[in-house]
Amino acid sequence: MRVRYLLTRSSALVALFLGACAVGPDFQRPDAAHGGTYVESPVPEKLGGGADGAVTAQNVRIGNDLAGDWWTLYRSDALNQFVTQALSGNATLAGASAALRQAQENLAASRGSLFPSVNANALAERERASGAAIGLNTPGNAFSLYNAGVSVSYTLDLFGGVRRQIEAAQAQVDYEENEYRATQLALTANIVTSVIREAQLREQIQALREVEKLQRSGLVIVDRRFSLGAVTRTDVLNQRTALAQTIAAISPLEKQRAQVRHQLATYAGKAPSEVDLAAFDVAHLELPVDVPVSVPSDLVHQRPDILAAESLLHAASAQVGVATANLYPQITLGGSYGSEALSTSSLFKPASATWGLTGNIAQPIFRGGTLRAQRRAAIAAYDQSAAAYRQTVLTAFQNVADALRSLEIDAQALAAQSDAYVQAKAAADLAQRQFDTGAASYLSLLTAQQQFQQAAVNVVQARADRLADTAALFQALGGGWWNSGTALSVPKPVAVNN
Repeated sequence: MRVRYLLTRSSALVALFLGACAVGPDFQRPDAAHGGTYVESPVPEKLGGGADGAVTAQNVRIGNDLAGDWWTLYRSDALNQFVTQALSGNATLAGASAALRQAQENLAASRGSLFPSVNANALAERERASGAAIGLNTPGNAFSLYNAGVSVSYTLDLFGGVRRQIEAAQAQVDYEENEYRATQLALTANIVTSVIREAQLREQIQALREVEKLQRSGLVIVDRRFSLGAVTRTDVLNQRTALAQTIAAISPLEKQRAQVRHQLATYAGKAPSEVDLAAFDVAHLELPVDVPVSVPSDLVHQRPDILAAESLLHAASAQVGVATANLYPQITLGGSYGSEALSTSSLFKPASATWGLTGNIAQPIFRGGTLRAQRRAAIAAYDQSAAAYRQTVLTAFQNVADALRSLEIDAQALAAQSDAYVQAKAAADLAQRQFDTGAASYLSLLTAQQQFQQAAVNVVQARADRLADTAALFQALGGGWWNSGTALSVPKPVAVNN
């Protein structure tokens, strides 16, 4: 009954003081961005297109929302399967998940500070005391002592220091959640751009191989004509130089392609030798036609790195409250009830009962300026977090602006490269007809064919740039995680009762 009485009184005190004020600043979410656009001049609503249809048009939808599984907009089953595999096997993402679980458990542990701590204890000892301790010159008797009891201790959170610590722990959970989202967004964006890069390199290598084939054939003809005295030694050397330069240009591309494929395997959480990467073709990746672009005021509440910076700002604000609460008195209440006897048979009899109530108040008077210095340091840390938050927002706006301008210029570049490709193909076809009729030399035909192949390489590069910069825009916009419950599976916190 006495134990129940103590617990009841402690619970009442908890309810009383939980409503007390918490010193320090109450966190206010930073104001939304005031700008309505990302760039100094409006981005065209339609990028690319044209009467000839050579360049696919992209429609910029300002204010529209991005899908959470944005990579599916490329209409590639191979890409979708690879992203799914990477999301389940990537080691970096698994580490971010573990960091989130750790923060959740730390939050659960910190919440326990709001409640009294209750401990049960039991002791059995055998001892002998000397009579000299009480002024007697006689030996003491040996005896046994047994006790058992329950103790309750509670520090009143009068000024909110504990609640501010919990607030900081919750902000840390929010930070780790957003870091998890940012890690997933970076992973999916890196996969998409790497797949595009691998396909681009493969097609460029293929085009250069065709150039090499033409140059080798041309070299045979030039050597034959040189033996007949129709061309000079310089013509032969020029042809050999062109062939050597083409071969030299292929090797770096092969190296880059191998590195990209190895990186893709790492993204999937596998060793390069463990993954059989399907061949991705740039032509089989569809360019997303509709490009949703969030307005700046929405971006600051959607992009994971901005939200993570906001969470750190919130945690810094809470730590100012913790440092402020440390300047005020700390009140601790305690109570105990138990039994103490010389034998176990007498341990729980009424005559053996013991109890006690304690109250302690501690007001810092002189700490050599430590506490106030710690508060000033917490304020400085908050200012630092505020500056980092502003920089993160500005960087996010820059990323979106860069991607939008890149898409605009990419469409223009692809249109120009496509026109050059058409002209080079027409020139190669004409040179072929003239050579067939004897109106042009083989070297003229070879030059026209090489120019056509180089134009094909440039078109592959321009298409890949457009695909990759679209992915960069989707990443800059935050990846649309808020629109898909399946795109991000955040582990739930586990309640800890201690």
